[in-house]
Amino acid sequence: MDKISVVVIDDHPLFRQGVLDTFTIEPDIEILGQADDGDDGFQLIIDCLPQVAVVDVNLPGMNGLQIARRVIERKLATRVVLLTAYDDSHQQLHALQAGAAAYCTKDIRPEELVDVIKIVAQGQFFLGGQKMTLPMMKHWLTERIASMDQENVNNVEAYTPLSPREMEVLTYVTRGFSNKEIAGRLGISHQTVKNHVTAILRKIGVDDRTQATIYALQHGWVRLFSHEMESEELNSP
Repeated sequence: MDKISVVVIDDHPLFRQGVLDTFTIEPDIEILGQADDGDDGFQLIIDCLPQVAVVDVNLPGMNGLQIARRVIERKLATRVVLLTAYDDSHQQLHALQAGAAAYCTKDIRPEELVDVIKIVAQGQFFLGGQKMTLPMMKHWLTERIASMDQENVNNVEAYTPLSPREMEVLTYVTRGFSNKEIAGRLGISHQTVKNHVTAILRKIGVDDRTQATIYALQHGWVRLFSHEMESEELNSP
């Protein structure tokens, strides 16, 4: 039987090493590599094309949701297992809508994580302790969206993950940039930024920029400080 090829992407050395140690003793799993930030992690996936990528949601650079979405956009065969320290029903929806095959909290037991790897490698999904086929997962999504907000039963976009551009805008919002400043940084119009902010608020179900900032930070979608932005600020006039 062929081994399941895996990469691990997590910026916490101790946790990442624990996951790697768990996989090392598994005869059915082969570790192809590891990374400690989202950008390097996504490049690792492209270079190695593992069957499964175990990815932290909260990462420097590209976050776990963005990685899952880009894997789908690139039509890569890798299946993404997202790990998070912050779990709620909205986050579960965002994870599956982004293209993740599994969504687990970081208090998962090692043997359970190994089982999840095997489940998703077989083309199935895992959420809330339950193994799902593709039809089951789609049914779960439909039911969960309907139960969370009856007004959005026919508006799946309300629970769709942010686009790469919206994520860029949200990152600047969390840093306190105005719409005008964001427009200048991204080279887009002020109105376009306003449109993006409106879409962001709608998609994550909050009323204002402050709530959006709190939501994004709590869920690990963005970090207050990133290497890219620190560099930009140092080089800005």
